[in-house]
Amino acid sequence: MSSQPHWAPRAAAGSYAPDDPETALKYAIRHHGGDRVQIVEGAIQQVVPPTWGHEKAAAMIRRQIDPVVQKMGCLSGSGNLDLPGSGNWYVPDLAVVPEDLAEADALVPHQTLLVVEVTSESNGDTDRIVKRRRYAEYGAPLYLLVDRQERSCTLYAEPGELGYRSVDGPHPFGTPLRLPEPFGLELDTAEF
Repeated sequence: MSSQPHWAPRAAAGSYAPDDPETALKYAIRHHGGDRVQIVEGAIQQVVPPTWGHEKAAAMIRRQIDPVVQKMGCLSGSGNLDLPGSGNWYVPDLAVVPEDLAEADALVPHQTLLVVEVTSESNGDTDRIVKRRRYAEYGAPLYLLVDRQERSCTLYAEPGELGYRSVDGPHPFGTPLRLPEPFGLELDTAEF
């Protein structure tokens, strides 16, 4: 039995057999003209332009973490995340990745240090349920869910095949939320 997790890619993200349906689907969205799209459980979804309230929450997080992110030699942004072996290709609201990996077309969730999703009314359950499960399955070490409909934040840690083993929250907006090392900072959630 292999010591790699069941999802561990045999090749780099974005590198697949040419006759594989997953390859065709992910190739199509990477070469799709115009709007950004993601794949959630095999269904192509247009990434709807976010509301300003949604953008404000993501910007507030980014402002608070970026000084630490830069010191760690990392970048924060909204790049592609591939989930090899599944019909999933996500565009998170925010992710922190090592700068030396940022040249890739897509990264795999276990290559991130933090993934943040800010819910929208149109897809809140995708962020709360589907993405939370998949980010854990694919090894994203920290998943921060900013639930604008519930007005709360939840930090998930210690990923595994069955989900995250550690859950901090939900905390109502306005309650400080501690991001563990390597961040080692407290997020002010009052203006989310």
